[in-house]
Amino acid sequence: MSSVPIALSFHDVAFSYPNLKVLEDVSFHFHVGEFIALVGPNGSGKSTLLKLVLGLEAPQAGTISLLGENPKKSRALVGYVPQHTSYDSNFPISVLEVVRMGCVDATKRGGKAKQTEKALKALRQVELEHLAERPYNALSGGQRRRVLVARALSAEPIMLILDEPAANLDKESEQRLYATLSKLKGSTTILIVTHDMREVSPLIDRVFCIDAHKDGKIGRTVVQHALEDEAEGTRKRVRHDVEIPGDFCHYPREENV
Repeated sequence: MSSVPIALSFHDVAFSYPNLKVLEDVSFHFHVGEFIALVGPNGSGKSTLLKLVLGLEAPQAGTISLLGENPKKSRALVGYVPQHTSYDSNFPISVLEVVRMGCVDATKRGGKAKQTEKALKALRQVELEHLAERPYNALSGGQRRRVLVARALSAEPIMLILDEPAANLDKESEQRLYATLSKLKGSTTILIVTHDMREVSPLIDRVFCIDAHKDGKIGRTVVQHALEDEAEGTRKRVRHDVEIPGDFCHYPREENV
């Protein structure tokens, strides 16, 4: 196998809520440094899959490895940007203070001064350092979403997970968000849940699609991928109709391994 470490691996994973089977026989993996999209219709199990990745739920069958460990042990290495956030718009909190929340362990991270340093670095990554002292409630929706990305980045995660980050954003805000993610590509492993591939498609290495059968059960994860055409230097069109085995890997395999 490739020497590039595996970032996330599902092997024959199944999960059900009472009276509702959500995931069944799900196997896939991707590597450190990849930019991955997770797609699927509403109710297909995307949110449940993220809960499993973050260790908020445990599979009833199969195994999950996140950065080489059980998700509960390694989730501190993951930055998470939720789809929906609620806050009191009357609460006087600055952009910098919101981002500093990403550094939850002040003792290990050098205290407030170190948190501030990391928060400002994260704001520079999303090009919002100039708004550090502005009230969070004074920002636009697109700016608040990028601040939440900065909050996730302030902990210097190995992996970044974003759940529908472009939902309800205008075109310009969406483009700014994906421009930020493009700068992180390669240095940070990124998993993005999205229903709209138009803007993010040029960034993606592979697409994982959870598709629901007519009986409501979730079948084996369908893995699709987009690779660079070495001859032409162009990206091949993402295929949407090919099922690839869970142990498929587009990294070159070493001989005799």
